[in-house]
Amino acid sequence: MLKPLIALFLLLWPVVAQADSRSVVPLIAEWKFMKGDVKGAEAFAFNDKQWLLVSLPHTFNAGDGESADYYRGPSWYRRSFDVKAVRPDRRLFVQFDGAALRSDVWVNGRYVGRHDGGHAGFRFDITQMLRAGRNELAVRVDNSKIPGITPLGGDFTVFGGLYRPVSLIEVDATHFDLKDHGGPGVYARVGELNREAATILVEVRVANDGLKRRRVPILLSLVDAEGRAVASGRRSIELPPDTVGITQVRLGLARPRLWDGVRDPYLYRLVARLGDGGDEVSVPVGVRSFRFDPEHGFILNGRPYPLHGANLMHSARPGKGTAVADTEIAEDFAILREMGSTGVRLVHFQHAQAAYDEADRLGLVAMTEIGLNGEAADTPEFRANAAEQLRELIAQNTNHPSVVMWGLGNEIYSTEPHVLSLLEELNRVAVRTDLTRPTVYAHCCQADDHPKAMVTGLIAFNRYFGWYPDQKGTIGDWAARFHAALPERPFGVSEYGAGASILHQEDPPRQPVPASGWHPEQYQALYHERNWRELRDKPYLWGTFVWVAFDLASAGRREGDRPGINDKGLVTYDRRTRKDAFYWYKANWSDEPVLYLTSRRFTRR
Repeated sequence: MLKPLIALFLLLWPVVAQADSRSVVPLIAEWKFMKGDVKGAEAFAFNDKQWLLVSLPHTFNAGDGESADYYRGPSWYRRSFDVKAVRPDRRLFVQFDGAALRSDVWVNGRYVGRHDGGHAGFRFDITQMLRAGRNELAVRVDNSKIPGITPLGGDFTVFGGLYRPVSLIEVDATHFDLKDHGGPGVYARVGELNREAATILVEVRVANDGLKRRRVPILLSLVDAEGRAVASGRRSIELPPDTVGITQVRLGLARPRLWDGVRDPYLYRLVARLGDGGDEVSVPVGVRSFRFDPEHGFILNGRPYPLHGANLMHSARPGKGTAVADTEIAEDFAILREMGSTGVRLVHFQHAQAAYDEADRLGLVAMTEIGLNGEAADTPEFRANAAEQLRELIAQNTNHPSVVMWGLGNEIYSTEPHVLSLLEELNRVAVRTDLTRPTVYAHCCQADDHPKAMVTGLIAFNRYFGWYPDQKGTIGDWAARFHAALPERPFGVSEYGAGASILHQEDPPRQPVPASGWHPEQYQALYHERNWRELRDKPYLWGTFVWVAFDLASAGRREGDRPGINDKGLVTYDRRTRKDAFYWYKANWSDEPVLYLTSRRFTRR
């Protein structure tokens, strides 16, 4: 049976199209896959007939990612597409929404490039590699622990593969910049804001990949949720060949409706177009102001906004790993809102765009971070990779109003000087790139006032009083002491939690040994009852996040009711069971009246 081919005529078929000038064709089905390394698999004429036929998203750890020992190494993907003709005034890019961890890409046997990092989107211009007729795209993906790529550590499975979609993007030779660290090329932020008016400051990056100098008109339109244009602007830019031009446009918006978190997550969209029929993109715009106050916590649009929620590692599912659909990501966010969350911490790496879209739509204020976790190598390659992941995180998510801070990392255990200098370097990168959001680092394993904790504009602590026995005292007493010692520094709790298996029932529960095979559900519920009572009355905390929303795959774990799972979730890994502690937070956080009988799974007494 012949393999179906995607056809590119003078333009790509506009399966998904933002404008007549830009067409986007998802490459979802008909991929050939082989686990392991394969010599010569990049060649155009390579025989892949015996390879497995798969569809994206796909991970080669779907079967073993929940075990204590899983495959970390290279694998190959190949995909055909057809081109009838290549016009000199057009460009074709291949976009990967996420591939872990190192990706090497070839087209027709010619090397396109490499991307290091498993969680940001990235693109390559493949125009010069194309030929009329059949073309072959080959990708070698490797999720090994590679010294120059972060994360080197972390309490989670690193699922390998093309676990997010891949697409072909065809544009005019003059187009919004597609090489700006995976960003859209159009970036909006709120300037002056009051009840009567708002200023939207827009930065536009335009690439001229053509052979001639061009003067390009840039047309901007801000539309409300009903699709009505409420502000517009125009600017022209002169572009020599093979250059990227940057310009700023100021839009005035009368009587803005605010993006106000879960109180009213109202969204505008900014539509940018080059001329009357040129390239077009649209990005979300949420009009809001925010700040972090050392006495009153998180302030959104001039009012205190109690920021509480849970950590979301990723939307992985049993037997699927991270190869999930946007509908499953939306399900996770719906569960967070059901619980009454007002915020979410997206750990420990950049998440799928669908996650940020859901946070925008539902009004969940988001903390997001790069994959600097556990370990940090003292090499130029590692520092450069961490900085590039931060630039990608900012470029790809700066338009999302839900995002209010940039996370530089989490729980780096070493106290060697290179760790501090790396965090300082990353902080400078973030500040140079985006002055509108503070930085944050999730600190855990040294003194509260360790220099690592003091680098960023905000402080976040991972604290597990009542679970890990080496942490003495209570979370309430600890928070009060830190606030008294450093009353001018805004700080929050980025993690607190306890393990629980729905198969383990004990009433009254003894305090478990965390590394043991006994994690009774009742202890987790009591832990959260005690800890939330101590946190809720401390308005100076800018936010508190339970570790973790859902049980997750973690190959290094050998505890609870089975190896390979971190069971601190408020909901089970398969999302079928909300644990008792989930309903404690729903009763405290949501607006719904809640009646829930605990220990319902304790049926043998």
